[in-house]
Amino acid sequence: MPQARNLRQSLYFVFFYYTIMFQSHSDHIILVEMLFKVGLPAYLQSRKHLLRIYAFTIILELSKDVSSCTSSFFIPNRHFHSQMLYYTRRPRDLAFGLLNFRKGFFSMERIITYTISTGDSGENVLGFLRKKGFSKHILTTMKRAEQAILLNGQPAFGRTVLKEGDVLRILVPEETGDGAESSIIPVPLPLDILYEDEDILVLNKPADMPVHPSAGNYENTLANGVAWYYKQQGKAFVYRCINRLDRDTTGVLVLAKNPLSGALLSAQMKQRQIRRTYLALTDGIPPKRGTISAPVARMDASVITREVNFERGEAAVTHYERLAVSNGYALVELHLDTGRTHQIRVHMKYIGCPLPGDFLYHPVFDRIGRQALHSFQLEFAHPITGEPMCFLAPVPEDFRRAFAQ
Repeated sequence: MPQARNLRQSLYFVFFYYTIMFQSHSDHIILVEMLFKVGLPAYLQSRKHLLRIYAFTIILELSKDVSSCTSSFFIPNRHFHSQMLYYTRRPRDLAFGLLNFRKGFFSMERIITYTISTGDSGENVLGFLRKKGFSKHILTTMKRAEQAILLNGQPAFGRTVLKEGDVLRILVPEETGDGAESSIIPVPLPLDILYEDEDILVLNKPADMPVHPSAGNYENTLANGVAWYYKQQGKAFVYRCINRLDRDTTGVLVLAKNPLSGALLSAQMKQRQIRRTYLALTDGIPPKRGTISAPVARMDASVITREVNFERGEAAVTHYERLAVSNGYALVELHLDTGRTHQIRVHMKYIGCPLPGDFLYHPVFDRIGRQALHSFQLEFAHPITGEPMCFLAPVPEDFRRAFAQ
């Protein structure tokens, strides 16, 4: 690092090498406003230098009173909790203090405490965590976090051997800002929250709401609403949707709130341990019950439309049971072994009983204006506690009205 001739230059050099990361476009707007206030040269206002300049503007504010050995500083309008940054005269202390300050505000870190049982006695920490589902990636991020592993209140290492009765405290760090999540725009959209704890968020998704942003859908998705929800709480946001639903499919879905719960729920999904129950209306009366095993593939010359294709399709299995019949429509309960795109819609059309209101596969809108498909029930084991969880989403009014007509 170059030699600094004064405190401000020293602080600038420190932050030149210890970059602070930010979350969204709104951060850059705030930054530009600060640039004009402190009068930095215009050429530094380019996006290339935003991160370093923002750190520098903070330093300029902090260093106004360098005679004070310890002072405090708040960043206004940053959706932070009322935490305080303390700094000393030494630039290195200030740099690392700000870095830790940033982590504390942005990260939705999960702390899990385990009491070691007789069966786990003699296992080392690393082996124990792997048995609990900690992936290699999560373990790597823990190495970069301070005091990520505490055994009986003291720092421990992967090879530390556990004894019965030991209390193991694990911090699961969150990483934000590096993926697509950083580009999700927070938008105040209504959320129907069925359940929330430290690890999962269970929602009842309405119709006409995509789950993920895509071309033409940047501010109207479930991800936008969830981003706003956590922004209001000053928490980090990494969008992990475990069971995805089509835009016009309503009902229950679960989001993972930290890397560990996300990894464990994804593993349950791959191992078919998450039981998904759907309700659908069909235009036509299917047999009382049955199983559809027909591979699904993307249709030629189409980006979105799927079809049953036994030559190049991916395996897809749907189980169904007819529950009731009304005016030529059937109310059907469905369970999936696989999760192919549009699987239920394609399979029911394949057996001659398409879903009404489906603009791709059966555009008949006389009784309902969207595909009559509802994620009614979701069952899984809680990713951390292992407790059986079961959530139900009420059947929407348009669905009930279409069947009753």
